Amino acid sequence: MKFYMTPGSCSTGIHILLEEVGLIFEAHIVNLVKGDHLKSDYLAINPHGTIPTLLLDDGVALTDFVSIARWLAENYPKRRLLPQDDAAREEALKWMNFCVGRIHGDGFRRIFTPERYAEPSLSVEAIKSEGREIVMNALATADRHLSGKDYIVGDFSIADAALFYVEFWADKTDMPLPENCRAHYARMKTRPSVRQVLAEEGYRV
Repeated sequence: MKFYMTPGSCSTGIHILLEEVGLIFEAHIVNLVKGDHLKSDYLAINPHGTIPTLLLDDGVALTDFVSIARWLAENYPKRRLLPQDDAAREEALKWMNFCVGRIHGDGFRRIFTPERYAEPSLSVEAIKSEGREIVMNALATADRHLSGKDYIVGDFSIADAALFYVEFWADKTDMPLPENCRAHYARMKTRPSVRQVLAEEGYRV
């Protein structure tokens, strides 16, 4: 099994889940700045040129956070990365998609790659500002849901790995985390898998 990742990116959330499951895998660093994701050898594995990618032993490539996280949860049920209760399971999936789609896709993408949204009526700074507003409003939504909870659906799940990486980005870009998200972020950093991953990716816990 081969895992294609970029330290400090959304792949950090999948890295955490791989450690939670206890899988043995080869880690391959994709340097986005140097354009590794656009090279032919990588595009042959993941035609979208995105990270993360998990190349399974049978040659199938999973090429986005949601599909990899769900595959891990469904193929290693004893690790309880998704609740057994149907309603809680759907809740976890909903929040994972919210973090990946809304906070990352709509918010941080505007902050990190504003050129994607370039148009004559909007400056780069205006696009980044719009992204920050989306992130802060979405984190406020997550914060309300986390009230009285340690994790998104009570116990740790794939949704928490997704929330963690966007909390990590907020922290690293000096965006204040609301109270319950801040507590969640701190709690996540006490998990052995998270501590190991952050150390391996070159970050202090």
